[in-house]
Amino acid sequence: MPTRMRFTIRRTLATAAVAALAAVFPAPSGAHAASRESRPVYSYAHAVREAVWVDTGLDADGDGRTDRVAADIVRPSEPARQGRKVPVIMDASPYYSCCGRGNESQRKTYDAQGRVVRMPLFYDNYFVPRGYAFVGVDLTGTNRSDGCVDVGGRAEIQSAKAVIDWLNGRARAYTSRTGSRTVGAGWTNGRTGMIGKSWDGTIANGVAATGVRGLRTIVPISAISSWYDYYFAQGAPLYDGGPDELAGYVENDAAHAHCAAVRKELADGSPRSGDWTPLWTGRDYVKDAAEVRASVFLAHGMQDLNVRTKHFGQWWDALAAHGVQRKIWLSQTGHVDPFDYRRGAWVDTLHRWFDHELLGYDNGVDREPMADIERHPDQWVTSRAWPPHGTRTTTLRPAAGARAGVGTLGLRPATGTETFTDDPALGETDWAARLTTPTPEKAGFLTAPLGRDLRLSGSSRVTVTVTPTTTSAHLSAVLVDLGPDTVRDYADAAEGITTLTGRTCWGESTAGDSACFKKTAARTVRTDYTVFSRGWADLGHHASLRRGVPLTPGEAVTMTLDLAATDHVVPRGHRLALVVAGTDKDLIDPPSTRPALTLDLARTSARLPLTGGTAAFTRATAGGTTAAPAPRRLTGVGTPDLTGHLPAP
Repeated sequence: MPTRMRFTIRRTLATAAVAALAAVFPAPSGAHAASRESRPVYSYAHAVREAVWVDTGLDADGDGRTDRVAADIVRPSEPARQGRKVPVIMDASPYYSCCGRGNESQRKTYDAQGRVVRMPLFYDNYFVPRGYAFVGVDLTGTNRSDGCVDVGGRAEIQSAKAVIDWLNGRARAYTSRTGSRTVGAGWTNGRTGMIGKSWDGTIANGVAATGVRGLRTIVPISAISSWYDYYFAQGAPLYDGGPDELAGYVENDAAHAHCAAVRKELADGSPRSGDWTPLWTGRDYVKDAAEVRASVFLAHGMQDLNVRTKHFGQWWDALAAHGVQRKIWLSQTGHVDPFDYRRGAWVDTLHRWFDHELLGYDNGVDREPMADIERHPDQWVTSRAWPPHGTRTTTLRPAAGARAGVGTLGLRPATGTETFTDDPALGETDWAARLTTPTPEKAGFLTAPLGRDLRLSGSSRVTVTVTPTTTSAHLSAVLVDLGPDTVRDYADAAEGITTLTGRTCWGESTAGDSACFKKTAARTVRTDYTVFSRGWADLGHHASLRRGVPLTPGEAVTMTLDLAATDHVVPRGHRLALVVAGTDKDLIDPPSTRPALTLDLARTSARLPLTGGTAAFTRATAGGTTAAPAPRRLTGVGTPDLTGHLPAP
């Protein structure tokens, strides 16, 4: 049976089961049946607050007993008294004590009995009164959990999966970290949705890839889909640290004392060579997309230079290949939660999504457009499908221009070469600012001014044939929209938002847990250009990611760079540009040498996902002049500073 058909049948059976359960457990009393919407009819002030420690079945810290992970629970008290069961929204995180969650870095707080008083973010405040339980899980080795942090590995995924198993009666939990008194989850029907930003969303991806029964949906926000791609881009190092350092950043005191062996395994398994090792295979969720049974509502900033957009692109494509029900939001921000750039619409959409997926309400959210895309700051458009129907891969080719160093980009094959020298002191903002001017550190290629808008949706690939002068070289390829615009200032420390002093409230509050959060607004900047897609690689990994090799100076090498997914419209009057260069300052680390690279134009091409394909490109560029624009320095966002970044709260 084809995979897509198998998934459709599975979803149909699941929907039927939810409908049957809804008949047994009707909507909360006081809810208007015709609205098909959960209503805040339960008391948040009198919600049950409890903690359990779930046995993971693993002994990662080697203390001779299986590890237990802490799960703090907030659930309405009324359904249990009425003999009714509730679904669960769950956020499994390493950040509940070390770093905090959300724009205000909230941490869990507890009363004298160890029950959670403040649960970070708005999920419990908003959804518990509407008949959901919220469960905040401390990942293994963090906060109040046993075990070791293994950065997206088996222990972390199992620590979250075990909680879902417990919610569905398949695992054991205890009332304390070390005691023997067990506790069940008879108050839930087991239907669970996972949500979370960054590392939290990454765990949701990983747990979904196990195919665990009971997980009905995930909402990964700015999440990693393969940990190799967090640390490397086709062999090129993105950061000067590794997962062992990240583990040390979030682990609790017990893990710090007992998990040195795990940190050593992380260090030994992730050499800075950029080679793909078994450690990365175990942390690649994309390869297991066929196992995903949950629906996926994904959100990502298209200018996220922390968890870069390759993560959502490859995950989305893999899920699509296996027929997984999907929805997506793409913003102009960097590493930012939708709650902080489109708050009202996000809460409303999330509410309807969980109502549909966990309560079985036929509210139409599954029939709405698949994609919401921020085209300009606070200006959103939708697409019935994503990428939109009619999107076709179109091959564009660079060519030498009338002025040396400022080439053209079009459909016709070209001949000749362009040479550039790696300058690790410069990056994409420097290259784009000097696109109309010959400079030695880049090769730039521009289309004619467009006569029509040109939309790119999805992931691009740039194939280059280059001849290096040294034994090592790193490459970058970026796509640039050359023309004036106002965009979110993603290079600012807040990555496209400004935090205000006023607050808005989302749900009910208690003395210890406010449902009110600081307002935000778009932080914008006027630019002459926009870099909207990027890709990087180590040329020594041209043959295989498994092992990089030294280059032979003077010998040509061909390599294809994967550019990050995006959805961008190059408007009428603007130019589309491709830049090929060496080290992208602060975004990849430089190689051990400083090579000059000669680009063979006849064997270099860019394959772009254009709505309307080749015909759309032909229409957009028809009649436009290929003459290079007048040389001048262009203005853009500042230089992004990602030093010290991690999959942040």
